[in-house]
Amino acid sequence: MSKRDYYEVLGVTRGAPEAEIKKAYRRLAMKFHPDRNPGDKSAENKFKEAKEAYEVLTDAHKRAAYDQFGHAGVDASAAAGARGGGFNPADAFGDIFGDMFGDIFGGGRRGSRGQRVYRGADLRYPLELDLEQAVFGDSVTLRVPTLVRCEACNGSGARKGSQPQTCPTCAGQGQVRMQQGFFSLQQTCPRCHGSGTVISEPCSRCHGEGRVEESRKLSVKIPPGVDSGDRIRLAGEGEAGPQAGPAGDLYVEIHVRAHAIFTRDGADLLCAVPVSLMTAALGGEVEVPTLGGKVVLKIPSETQSGRILRLRGKGVKPVRGGGTGDLLCRIEVETPVNLNREQKDLLRQLDVSLRSGGAQHSPRHLSWLEGVKRFFSHART
Repeated sequence: MSKRDYYEVLGVTRGAPEAEIKKAYRRLAMKFHPDRNPGDKSAENKFKEAKEAYEVLTDAHKRAAYDQFGHAGVDASAAAGARGGGFNPADAFGDIFGDMFGDIFGGGRRGSRGQRVYRGADLRYPLELDLEQAVFGDSVTLRVPTLVRCEACNGSGARKGSQPQTCPTCAGQGQVRMQQGFFSLQQTCPRCHGSGTVISEPCSRCHGEGRVEESRKLSVKIPPGVDSGDRIRLAGEGEAGPQAGPAGDLYVEIHVRAHAIFTRDGADLLCAVPVSLMTAALGGEVEVPTLGGKVVLKIPSETQSGRILRLRGKGVKPVRGGGTGDLLCRIEVETPVNLNREQKDLLRQLDVSLRSGGAQHSPRHLSWLEGVKRFFSHART
């Protein structure tokens, strides 16, 4: 008999993530498990079918082969033979809860004697930088409060001269199994909490934890071009794992402080450049700052307020590669203030001259008036 499509068996799409596949399998396993359907051969077959689909689709290599070649790409019978050749509903049902607990608690791996070794927690450190530090890179020293391995017991948690003993409850496995009929539930040992060992003589410094609190100094190299939201991962610089477990990682999260002059937009920098009314009208040159020093910006004649002038290559070279950005200068035309009587008279004469010349000297004003007229004509209709 030809086999059904594994995705169809579990009721998921081909692109379904592993978590969705696990969820679908648990639902079917609960529904068709032989212990809940005694004597129902159809339910048992559906249970076997769901388990086979689950084992293939949660194995990355098998799933890739199945997606490319179908059932011919996987050999479920060989996998079954490797487990002893028989179908054991109790083992299959135990897998459901094993996966469930692993998803929830995670973080552990098996040690050489079967006990679970727990990895230390990852840490997050928010680091504020000036814009110059973010653009050009820097080396900074951090002081990070964390849990480090206890030197007195070398992380074992046992007093010097003694050793942790094999847990008598789980025989060093770190887990205990409870079985009732077809049901077989595996859970973390309540006595050793999954470590597989118990400490009868705890270390006086760490009190059996294997870790102590300490503030560590770390030197971190900030690569040029980082921006707010970027993270730098320092492998193994997080919390030490309990009872000599491996350390987690430290993630340095970058936050760039607001700058007095520049605003960053990806690879570009933006700044406002105030110019006088005369310079905007007649054209000229003004000095503008960049992160590399002052440069001269040419202002074309008849420049309007809000115009953007670009200085190429004066921005930021992004940390992930790509060309250096530009400096975008937004022109802000300043209205003269604190005028004396003579200056006001000169401006009035200029205004009269502009009005009587017949030429259009205010292009924005004309388009604005046209927009106002259209607005009121639509409002009346």
